[in-house]
Amino acid sequence: MKRVFLDNAATTALHPKVIDAMVEAMDGRYGNPSSIHAEGRAARAALEQARKTVARFIGASIGEVFFTSGGTESNNMALKCAVRDLSVVRIISSPTEHHCVLHSLEAIERSGKARIDFVNIDEKGHVVVPHLETLLQQDAGKTLVSLMHSNNEIGSMIDLYEIAALCQRYNALFHTDTVQTMGYFPINVSQTPISFLSGSAHKFHGPKGVGFIYINKENIVRPFVDGGSQERNMRGGTENFYGIIGLAKALQIAGDNMEANCRQITEVRNYFADQLQQHIEGVRFNGDPFERGHYKVLSASFLASSKSDLLLLNLDVEGISASGGSACSSGADAGSHVIAALGGDTTRITVRFSFSDLNTREEVDFAIEKLRKLLPATKQMAIV
Repeated sequence: MKRVFLDNAATTALHPKVIDAMVEAMDGRYGNPSSIHAEGRAARAALEQARKTVARFIGASIGEVFFTSGGTESNNMALKCAVRDLSVVRIISSPTEHHCVLHSLEAIERSGKARIDFVNIDEKGHVVVPHLETLLQQDAGKTLVSLMHSNNEIGSMIDLYEIAALCQRYNALFHTDTVQTMGYFPINVSQTPISFLSGSAHKFHGPKGVGFIYINKENIVRPFVDGGSQERNMRGGTENFYGIIGLAKALQIAGDNMEANCRQITEVRNYFADQLQQHIEGVRFNGDPFERGHYKVLSASFLASSKSDLLLLNLDVEGISASGGSACSSGADAGSHVIAALGGDTTRITVRFSFSDLNTREEVDFAIEKLRKLLPATKQMAIV
């Protein structure tokens, strides 16, 4: 049965060259990077080369890049270490952040060690910058601003430099979750004053279970995971060596092909949006997909119908992989906190379609054909 994968904001397929790089490392480099013998030194050299690749891609020094298990750990580390080690007593974030940020903020607030404020967002999911500045003007003690570069459900984006400059003006730290944008947009921390930045390999055709955190050298924090001297004493535990090799290779490939991939993904995503508008009655798009949104994400809402109640399941049966929002909460029935924050119509059915450079117009045509069977078609295009 033919299948079309339109859930690339949840994860992406491993690039064949990434698989090759990881297999080569598995076959020939089995030493522990912390060991001083020849096998250990060979693994250490490869690991540090991977660190250089990541550092070069984001404009950081190698001493500012630390490998983690992924975006969730990196975000937890940034938020909790800032409170513990940098005297942060207030965090400003948004109600549409990823759950790993929101749940971390809840834990911090319960501890009583920092106050949490939420900046307003507009109907398209953008941060209301004047309100953020108003919050920063308040004399509330050392502050960290935590805002994701691109929302994982609707794709709405912040201007990294604008937010970073605003934080710098008011002497606030700035953490940004770039899990969805790493490998898709150029990011240079040497030109943008960012305190902490998070990335995850499986969003840009790398392996799952590995990511990284950038920590500006001015921010001296203690380990988030204790247990050893790995990662320059910043994260105990033997490194996920093969995953790190895959992460670096995937990021290198993404960087080398960024412009071409952007054109390809944008063209397919826009064609999909156009076909939805032509063939599906009452379709709407959440966020700001065609102006200040991520080009790989299209969050669409549909009129409810007898066949739409189990739309995601029915799409899966028909060979289409999509999601209702964040993959991290896909098993919950509470609905999307992002759509709720936008004041979305709860009677409509929301589906997040997300794309990669592997998707084609032919796959879009296949998906539209299946959607026309499951949703009310436009009157002029109705199937007789």
